[in-house]
Amino acid sequence: MNKALSMIFALAAVAGFSGAASAQDAKAGEKKAAMCIGCHGIPGYQASFPEIHKVPMISGQSGKYIVAALNAYKKGERKHPTMRGIAASLTDQDMADLGAFYETHGGPAKNADAPAPTSPAQVAELLKKGNCASCHGENLNKPIDPSYPKLAGQHADYLYVALKAYQTENNSQVGRANAIMAGMAKPFSHAELKLLANYIASLPSDLKTVPESRFR
Repeated sequence: MNKALSMIFALAAVAGFSGAASAQDAKAGEKKAAMCIGCHGIPGYQASFPEIHKVPMISGQSGKYIVAALNAYKKGERKHPTMRGIAASLTDQDMADLGAFYETHGGPAKNADAPAPTSPAQVAELLKKGNCASCHGENLNKPIDPSYPKLAGQHADYLYVALKAYQTENNSQVGRANAIMAGMAKPFSHAELKLLANYIASLPSDLKTVPESRFR
């Protein structure tokens, strides 16, 4: 066998191994989600760090985004002690399985294709200024890349806290390191971020909280 052919077989073997390692298993993810349901499986559940807000809805979110978010917590790019502790315990396979599970959890959304409410003029200007749809897609519910989050319908208070986190610097406990989002968020006042968050929360969405028993 010549060297070129040997290299092709070697690369194919590596690719096959990598694919197997990252294959998503929603059934496995369902079992691993036991650590998540104490917050994300309770409708209206509120966190108290860094301020009181509802925990985000993750059922119906893109699996690749969930993986990206968990990796950001694990690396410390998203600063949140509880989430970092959870993410640090997860392997790449765990994250892939959890993403696969939550992407289809609860089935199709009932109103995701409903017409979006007309945005007030001030909000329309803020959306244009932030260029939000360029990444998060039509009605902020169809991201151009599955590693970007669906925003539509997400809890307004969570969105507000998340957007402020991108403005935060030099804080060991709070903040999010993402150059694109920091560049978008920093020019806005907190009042403007709250207006954006409230409007985005009103949009038809794929996102939901699916009630889960802690004793399943």
